[in-house]
Amino acid sequence: MRQKVLLRDIFFIFLGTCMYAFGLVYFNMANDLAEGGVTGITLIFRSLFQIDPAISTVVINIPLILIGGKILGKRSFWYTILGTLALSFFLFVWQRVHFVLNVDHDLLIASLLAGLMGGLGSGFVYRVGGTTGGADIVARIVEQKFGVSMGRTLLSFDVLVLILSLTYIDLKHMMYTLIASYVFASVVDFVQDGAYKARGILVISDHNSEIGAVIMKELERGVSFLAGQGGYSRSDKEILYVVVSPAELFEVKSIIESIDPKAFISIINVHEAIGEGFTYQRPQRFLLRKPKVKSH
Repeated sequence: MRQKVLLRDIFFIFLGTCMYAFGLVYFNMANDLAEGGVTGITLIFRSLFQIDPAISTVVINIPLILIGGKILGKRSFWYTILGTLALSFFLFVWQRVHFVLNVDHDLLIASLLAGLMGGLGSGFVYRVGGTTGGADIVARIVEQKFGVSMGRTLLSFDVLVLILSLTYIDLKHMMYTLIASYVFASVVDFVQDGAYKARGILVISDHNSEIGAVIMKELERGVSFLAGQGGYSRSDKEILYVVVSPAELFEVKSIIESIDPKAFISIINVHEAIGEGFTYQRPQRFLLRKPKVKSH
């Protein structure tokens, strides 16, 4: 099992860095768009000193990888080395593959595609616990220590580097790059949180037992009963908690309203749900199940 997980992680690190490098070469570099973080610094070096980003990516990241290794642990250290070397390799390859991707010189399309491709690629790498070096290391440290999402931290780095990028691009290209950076950060958060978002429902009612029974029977979703206390009355309250898909939200609200119209309901976004019915197969509904044959 551990070997399968390792192979899966390596696959996504290679896939993610391949996608990121492709977008960097064919959307950013091909349309004179800058980039944020350490990658943006490598593009500055490319423009001002004609240094290949495939080389400067490795050179700049060496001290950052050493710092990241001490703070993030052994696993993240090796994953970061792998991600950095893979990114450098794919940057080297894509710069030498003659491939024309025409966007009719539309900078908006180019910036959207750059952010989308880079965000997807980086998101795959981050999702398995890896980074591509550079600002990714700092962003992951900030996420672990302060709970700030990597996408937001990376966006902050992007803005700083974009200001420096004005040394070789004009304001127009810098603003389009900022669009790409925003899309990049949003896509990274989307990939990390998961494409499937669930809804968590908290219910305070004197009929929670009945509500929970109907939800379990009709929707086949598990429910939990939490102990609570009223802030004003100081009386004990039973709180029902259930996680459902967005499509089931209306049905749950209808069930609650039909049993207790005065029930207090709080609905929260659940960025990721792991377990039966969400990440592995849930029990089939009655109409889809084969009827059990009673033995005589």
